[in-house]
Amino acid sequence: MNTPIAVTIAGSDSSGGAGIQADLKTFAALGVYGASVITALTAQNTQGVTAIHDVPADFIAAQIDAVFSDLDVGAVKLGMLSQVAAIEAVAAGLVRHRAKNIVLDPVMVATSGDRLLANDAIDALRRELIPRALIVTPNLPEAAALTGANLARNEREMEIQAREILTLGARNVLIKGGHGEGEEAVDLLIGQSEVVRLSAKRIATKNTHGTGCTLSSAIAAGLAKGRDLVSAVQEAKAYVTAAIAAAGTLQVGHGHGPLHHFFNQWAHDPEKWEPVFGKDYAQNKRSPS
Repeated sequence: MNTPIAVTIAGSDSSGGAGIQADLKTFAALGVYGASVITALTAQNTQGVTAIHDVPADFIAAQIDAVFSDLDVGAVKLGMLSQVAAIEAVAAGLVRHRAKNIVLDPVMVATSGDRLLANDAIDALRRELIPRALIVTPNLPEAAALTGANLARNEREMEIQAREILTLGARNVLIKGGHGEGEEAVDLLIGQSEVVRLSAKRIATKNTHGTGCTLSSAIAAGLAKGRDLVSAVQEAKAYVTAAIAAAGTLQVGHGHGPLHHFFNQWAHDPEKWEPVFGKDYAQNKRSPS
C-alpha cells in the first residue's frame, strides 16, 4: 500500500502553533507523511507576529520542484502566501506538476490580529489560486475580504458569500463560522449544488492559535488518504474540535495558545497508547517502573 503523502506550501511559525509547523503536526497525527514548501519565515509567538521574511519566488519554485519530482503527493495545502510573486510561483508550480486535491486556506490575518497578506496579493489570490483549488476554506473575515462584503452575520449570508467565491473558479468552499457567535460553531461546505452543514459546540477558550491551518491541513490529510471531500471535511472538523477541547491541557505561551494536535497520542491513559504503539508498549506503560 502506498504511503499517503501531503505537502504544505505555507509560512513558518517560529512558535510552532500555526503555519508549516501546525500542518506537519496535523499530517503526522492523522497518519500522513508530510512534506513542506516554506513561503515565508515569521518571527512569531502566541502574542503576535513581530517580523516577516519572504522567501524569494525562485526558491519557492525550487522547493516545489524538489518535492513533486520525487514524492507522490496526494494532496496539497496552501497557506500563507503574502506576496504576488510567491502566489505566481506557487500557481505555476502546481500547473507544472499537475497537482491534485488542492486545499486553499486564504490566510490573511493571524489569530493575534497581525496582517499576513499584502493588499495587492488578494487579487492575485483570486486570479491565480482560487480557480485551481478543490476547496477554499475562508473564515468569516477572509470571506468578507475575498467578496468585498461585510462580515456575514448568519448562515444565509455565509452561503451567499461562499457562492460568490465559487464564481471565482473554486469547486467547493468551506466557509467557517468560528468567528461568529452563539453556542454552535457552524461551517458550511458548499459545492455547485449541495450544502453540507457542519456544527460543533462552541468551546470557550483563548487557545485557538493555528485553528485555520490545522483544519485545512486535516482536510488535505483526509484527501491524501483517499477520502471523498465530504468525509475529509467531516473528519477534519471532528479532529480540530477535539484538538481545541484539549488545548487547555497544554501550557504554551502567554497569549493565544496552540491547539493540542497530539491530544490522542499524548493521552495519559495507557489504553490510548495501544492503537499508536501496540499492546507491548501499552503494557509497559501500565507496568510500574
